[in-house]
Amino acid sequence: MTTYLIGLDYGSESARGVLVEVESGRQVAHHVHPYRYGIMTRSLPDGTPLPPDFALQNAEDYTEAAFEILSRLGRGRTVEGIGLGFTASSPLPARADGVPLSRLYPEAPHAYVKLWKHNAQAYADTINARPGPFLANFGGRVSGEWLLAKAAQIAAEAPALWAETDRFIEGGDWLAWQLTGREARGLGFAAYKAQFSAATGYPQDVVADLDRRLATPLPVGSPAGALSPQWRDLTGIEGEAIVAVAVIDSHVMLPAIGGVTPGAFVGALGTSAAYLYLSDVYRPLPPGIEGVAFDGSMRQLWCYEAGQPSFGDTLAWFVRTFPRGADREESFRAYNAEAAELAPAAGRLVALDWLGGNRVPYADGALSGLLAGLTRETTAAEIYLALMESLCFGARAIHDLFPAGGLPAERVLMASGLARANPLLIQIMADVLDHPVEVPEIANATAVGAAIHGAVAAGTVATYAEGAERFGARSVGQVSPRAAHARRYQVAYDIYRDLAGREHVRAALRALRGLETGPVV
Repeated sequence: MTTYLIGLDYGSESARGVLVEVESGRQVAHHVHPYRYGIMTRSLPDGTPLPPDFALQNAEDYTEAAFEILSRLGRGRTVEGIGLGFTASSPLPARADGVPLSRLYPEAPHAYVKLWKHNAQAYADTINARPGPFLANFGGRVSGEWLLAKAAQIAAEAPALWAETDRFIEGGDWLAWQLTGREARGLGFAAYKAQFSAATGYPQDVVADLDRRLATPLPVGSPAGALSPQWRDLTGIEGEAIVAVAVIDSHVMLPAIGGVTPGAFVGALGTSAAYLYLSDVYRPLPPGIEGVAFDGSMRQLWCYEAGQPSFGDTLAWFVRTFPRGADREESFRAYNAEAAELAPAAGRLVALDWLGGNRVPYADGALSGLLAGLTRETTAAEIYLALMESLCFGARAIHDLFPAGGLPAERVLMASGLARANPLLIQIMADVLDHPVEVPEIANATAVGAAIHGAVAAGTVATYAEGAERFGARSVGQVSPRAAHARRYQVAYDIYRDLAGREHVRAALRALRGLETGPVV
């Protein structure tokens, strides 16, 4: 009998699923489902306007996508395991029975999912002003993108809704609950986004009664439960169909790309970028790195996490705002072709990659980007190149913190669709890091990684290493740094570091975000 795994990858604007044949390890089908409501930044579905800096989603999109994908991929098939990767931190308030408050109060902004892009930085600043021991593994501060700050925002701005919130839960954990009928939270979300500790639990006295709205999480690879009878009827899936606890999307891809061993520095390059370092021994958190947890990403390994809140988003903004073709893909092709002919730092430009704020090392969502060196001779392609270089400079600023903390990178892997779709970007990354970069050759890496988590939870494989070998990337490309380019990029990187390190520059960029821009009255 032929059996299968299904991996679900929930991103910012759509969900993707893959069907993997257990015996051969091949991807035999995939499906993408765009969210009906998408990212809500201006108004709710009923037209209620949203305040500035809100980025919300409708939980109904998640179950609709699950139905479409699971039905298309799984109907009439015997499925051993289902895994979930989910963008984070994207929590929502729900009742004790799992009903999202947005279903009950569709006109209330705080009743909806707060997408990872939703930044409650002011509440994070308040939490950080009273540091507690729960911040020891998180550099002494939380981010405005994380669960604690978002919970604090609801409690302060919508206290009546907060009083009705029985569960404050990550979108991925909520979806696993819907699919199985059992609330089972993943340790990765709890540790990295809500500062859970196996020794002390969740932080106390940060948000009123928050701990009773959370639940003790399970290690990565744990079964959340079997697919419920209701979902079997809806989707036509047969077999055990064990659903694994959900995993942060950037973490879930690790086994699909071979990132299962100590000493691996992994970049998950998407709309944002996450950087993960795996270690079999604990080292104190290097200054500037965001967090570290055990058993939250890979079994029996410590995983250190850092990232850039705007990565692919930055380049997408540029080609959308200054198009060079009939659509975005044509504009990307035109800009990449022209930029590939330019020397490093052509136009003598250096940019700061903070178009979505900064996660490492400043943990400041109120920072904005900067483009320095403009003249009347500057071309659009030179600006595009400078933005790509700035993303790589930001990655190096993170990469270099690990060896300084006694955690040297033995391998550098860059993965995701962006890594495969933009070879020029990866070449610049290798030049800026002055280190070979491995690019695993696998389509739908995040969804395949989720499928491997489902395989571990179902007992299809005994370990993540076995899952990586059977279902992960079959080959890995390598991009080597170009010595002359690396030398020239070192000069530009020093300028980047100097600009980024100046407090008065950061103060100016924060102040610009606060300028009044409405009609003059």
